[in-house]
Amino acid sequence: MLLKDQITEDMKTAMRAKDSERLGTIRLLLSAIKQKEVDERVVLDDVAVVAIVDKLIKQRKDSIDAFEKAERKDLADKEAAELVVLQAYLPARLSADEVTAAVKAIVVELGASGPGDMGKVMGAVKAKLAGKADMGQVSAAVKAALSN
Repeated sequence: MLLKDQITEDMKTAMRAKDSERLGTIRLLLSAIKQKEVDERVVLDDVAVVAIVDKLIKQRKDSIDAFEKAERKDLADKEAAELVVLQAYLPARLSADEVTAAVKAIVVELGASGPGDMGKVMGAVKAKLAGKADMGQVSAAVKAALSN
């Protein structure tokens, strides 16, 4: 079953269960997916859907930080609840050691050396690890691998 179909089924389940908070988050996700499909006139595959979920998760984390700084615990809690729902649609994340090993393998494969090759390495790493690792963590691993 495609991830998009699974999300649609989860929306129906949330409707039946009258789980309004979960339903709202899933509708938000489906809306973002449909918007991307309409804008680009394509049908999204699982990789593209995971990228959208990743983007929405990053937005939630940023919002939580902002709301906590503004001492708006009620809004931070709402964003945290949405974050939990969205994280269920991500594939299992790689550990820090696995990310470091994958980055080192790609650096060797590309023959990259020095910070000047950062863009080339990040492009290859993003293609291979999209949705499987936090890109902030990946970026730090690439910088560390290229500085050696």
